[in-house]
Amino acid sequence: MKLNNVFPILAMLLIGLMAGCDQGTDINSISDPSEGHNNTTLQKQTKVNLGLAGDFVILSKSGITNVYKSTITGDVGSSPITGAAILVTCAEVVGAIYSVDAAGPLPCRVTNATRLGIAVLNMQTAYTDAAGRSNPDFLNLGAGNIGGKTLTPGLYKWTTAVVIPTNITISGSSTDIFIFQIAGTLKMSSAVRITLTGGAKAKNIFWVTAGAVTLGTTSHFEGNILGQTGINMQTGATMNGRMLAQTAVTLQMNTVTKP
Repeated sequence: MKLNNVFPILAMLLIGLMAGCDQGTDINSISDPSEGHNNTTLQKQTKVNLGLAGDFVILSKSGITNVYKSTITGDVGSSPITGAAILVTCAEVVGAIYSVDAAGPLPCRVTNATRLGIAVLNMQTAYTDAAGRSNPDFLNLGAGNIGGKTLTPGLYKWTTAVVIPTNITISGSSTDIFIFQIAGTLKMSSAVRITLTGGAKAKNIFWVTAGAVTLGTTSHFEGNILGQTGINMQTGATMNGRMLAQTAVTLQMNTVTKP
């Protein structure tokens, strides 16, 4: 073959190869850094041990305020503050209301300062464990706005506040663990819902928040909240999970069910 005939053939082969590469690349399969994926193999998270705190659906250190009528399924307690700071009534709770003293709601109040003290220590230990997990699978996903997203198992971390302005989905198996570390506040808008799919369980979902949590009116939330500060449910909000707050819990005609 003459040399002057080789170059056109090589050029055509090169063009064909480049075209084939372009067609075989799916731009949707490339991780978008703005989505916060670390591009590493997802870690299998172990469940956060709640200890005795896991026996409670609502546990706080500085009281539980309430606008009647809420519906609470599971045990409730507050410590070290006096039982007078627990404002839910026996008619609203399917379970026991634990108090450090005789000032708790009657007739269902159970006075057990020792049990409450251990539960609160376990709550704080669980927070430290979950907040201290390292090497997140997702960092600052959505720049803190996770509305409309489907969240898969793993460890998530945000160095900012997190907002949920529209519905989200949490998808995984019945044994998958989800841990959401939030350095700021967590705010869910009114009428927004979290939906679980694929067998995911609320008991295996942990929202670890340094700032206050606010669940908007008629919203629906799934999972355990380990809050370093307050947890606030606005009118008509519902929750399948636990509220474990290192300050206060605020209720306004809410439904809270222990998973």
